[in-house]
Amino acid sequence: MTVATLHLSTLPASQIDADVLVIGVVKTESGPQLVDTSAELASFAAALSIVGATGGQDELHRIPASGIGAPAVAFIGLGDKDRTAEVLRYAAGSAARQLRGAARIALALGSDSRDDTLAVLEGAAIGAYSYDVYRSTKPEAAKVLATDITVVSPIDDAALVERAAIIARATHVTRDLVNEAPRELYPATFADRASELAALDNVEVEVLAEKELHEGGFGGILGVGQGSSRGPRLVKLSYNPPGATKHLALVGKGITFDSGGLSLKPGLGMIGMKFDMSGAATVMSVVEACAKLGTKVRLTAWLCLAENMPSGTAIRPNDVLTIRGGKTVEVLNTDAEGRLVMADALVAASEENPDAIVDIATLTGAAVVALGNRYAGTMGDKELVNQIVAVADRVGEPFWPMPISPELRPMLASDIADIANIKAGNTAAGMLIAAAFLKDFVGKRAGSSETIPWAHIDIAGPSDNRGTGWGYVGKGATGIGVRTLIELAEEFSRP
Repeated sequence: MTVATLHLSTLPASQIDADVLVIGVVKTESGPQLVDTSAELASFAAALSIVGATGGQDELHRIPASGIGAPAVAFIGLGDKDRTAEVLRYAAGSAARQLRGAARIALALGSDSRDDTLAVLEGAAIGAYSYDVYRSTKPEAAKVLATDITVVSPIDDAALVERAAIIARATHVTRDLVNEAPRELYPATFADRASELAALDNVEVEVLAEKELHEGGFGGILGVGQGSSRGPRLVKLSYNPPGATKHLALVGKGITFDSGGLSLKPGLGMIGMKFDMSGAATVMSVVEACAKLGTKVRLTAWLCLAENMPSGTAIRPNDVLTIRGGKTVEVLNTDAEGRLVMADALVAASEENPDAIVDIATLTGAAVVALGNRYAGTMGDKELVNQIVAVADRVGEPFWPMPISPELRPMLASDIADIANIKAGNTAAGMLIAAAFLKDFVGKRAGSSETIPWAHIDIAGPSDNRGTGWGYVGKGATGIGVRTLIELAEEFSRP
């Protein structure tokens, strides 16, 4: 995993020394227009119609250039919307993702403010990502992405560059973990990766293996993991900087491979199930980023790591698991395993009485049916859900609020246990029923009858892009949720 080296330059775009100068193009009723209207670049406006540029989003055209610092110019469409920070982030990422064979690129997208400049830096750094670990030969020079990116802006602030690099690294770390083959990434090796965060200031790592999980009563994680020869882990990451006054708990689903267990998935349904640990990768990266940014909020992240496999030791439908704290769950479908491992962590997180708990998971195929492949469903405490959706909108991640209606919890009644993990035979509202299950394990505020504010984010659709790239999102793991949770943590840090 590498993040392109980032720079800011106050020089005119025409003077930047780069392999390709990227100029933003706006789509207007009178035709495409360059956002940089300087005399030195005016001659390139005539080329827009020649190459068929319209200024539409994700539209990229590259042509040779002379008389400027770069030997080539690329036009990237900004669309016909207002030039918001997200429009600029999207365009910068789209250019960095699509441009190949140019090690050094410069972007002149009309970023005049701090927010706009940061957005361009972030988008370009996130867009310049590829995963080539398992390829026997590395991509030839003509296909490599930029490793050095300069953003043209009147703002010259090293802090913006550092922040963008940290956020891009967090996104790339998440993508790398999710893209990794499940033969290599399993609960123990994932826990080893998380343990490396102990080298950061104010970060502590605790890894609970099978012995500690038994002693702690973590029956959900143990039950899901007992079918695999590679045992489960629960990793607790604690970031506690001096001066922090609020505590945000994060819970991430970390099923490193999901076969469905004895409720076995069909063969095609198993492809992509290495992505089922996206939530755990996300919360781990958020802690790392916040520690590097020095965010003044206490963070506790719980990584629920297990491999859901069929074997003679696997849990069976109708088995009953005892979750931490004593509540019992009748397992009616072993492929509804994510909620079982997360139930343990939600109880453990509640015991520390945080100001809020947010969990993130590739939890249900029903989320894809309801919201498609780009939107993350967000459920739980209304005020917290609204806050998260607003934060996500601010950083350009598509989240959508969904209800947990009161008739859902009774559907999970069990004949023999406190709760069942599914409603057998039901095909409606699967995403919402899963959230209703999780809600049952969120604890009360200390000394109060009020439940700790909690929100659940289902990223089953947008965590994996199986289609063509768009904006700063390429094929494969997307890293969705990382930027939203970093921004949420920072919001919690403010008085």
